[in-house]
Amino acid sequence: MISYIIWNVSPEIFTIPQIGDFGPFPVRWYGLLFAAGFLVGQQIMIHIFKKEGKSLEDIDSLTLYMVLSTVIGARVGHFLFYEPEVLFKNPLEVILPPYAGLASHGAIIGIITGLLLYSRSRRSSGQTFLWVADRMVIVIALAGAFIRFGNLMNSEIVGKPTDVPWGFVFVQNTEFRQIPRHAAQLYESISCFILFFILLWIWNKYKAATPRGLMVGVFFIWVFTLRFMYEFLKENQEAFEANYALNMGQILSIPAVLLGVYFIYQSRKSSHQLAR
Repeated sequence: MISYIIWNVSPEIFTIPQIGDFGPFPVRWYGLLFAAGFLVGQQIMIHIFKKEGKSLEDIDSLTLYMVLSTVIGARVGHFLFYEPEVLFKNPLEVILPPYAGLASHGAIIGIITGLLLYSRSRRSSGQTFLWVADRMVIVIALAGAFIRFGNLMNSEIVGKPTDVPWGFVFVQNTEFRQIPRHAAQLYESISCFILFFILLWIWNKYKAATPRGLMVGVFFIWVFTLRFMYEFLKENQEAFEANYALNMGQILSIPAVLLGVYFIYQSRKSSHQLAR
């Protein structure tokens, strides 16, 4: 007898009732988890800054850079990679609600841009791009775990049909609720949690002596190699992807993995130079 998991969780936690002309406002698991990524991440960065003797006054600025660059990058990335016709016809869709489309590859590009801007004026304090990025990927891995779990709570980004005993029937998803499917969101969430602990262990071991670019390289290789493989288990996000041998997520993951290899190479090169 084949068993499977009936997933019939409402994406809404509760609804704030209407107040005058405003509302009602549904509070959703995805939004709560998305925000938790920033809030918990900020506390982790405070801990790291304290341990490495960096100014805590920079934390608020770093958090603001990350919030803006993540959201803008994810929104622009979604339209650029998946709905380019909307981006060019009506660019205001990027900033107007509802914010239904967020692309993780776009978020990464936005975060890199934000870190470059943040670190530009802080090199004298030792906060170079790679110093900040190596520590920020710890937070990003945890946030990624939260966000992918949020996708599970939304019953979105579902996997392909499966007969494995841990297959999920997504009752709330009216398009794909008929048969058990891979819980690809959960796979990615668990992978990001594992990566978070790996990166935290690396930082705890080396702290200020962490080879520049090492953790960034590990992050890119881990996340986007697994993303490439998990895409084989997912339903395509957009209809046009059916015409490709690889979907958009896989195409975008290839250069990201290569970038990770480059960062690992550079970290080994820099560590060898310091050892001389």
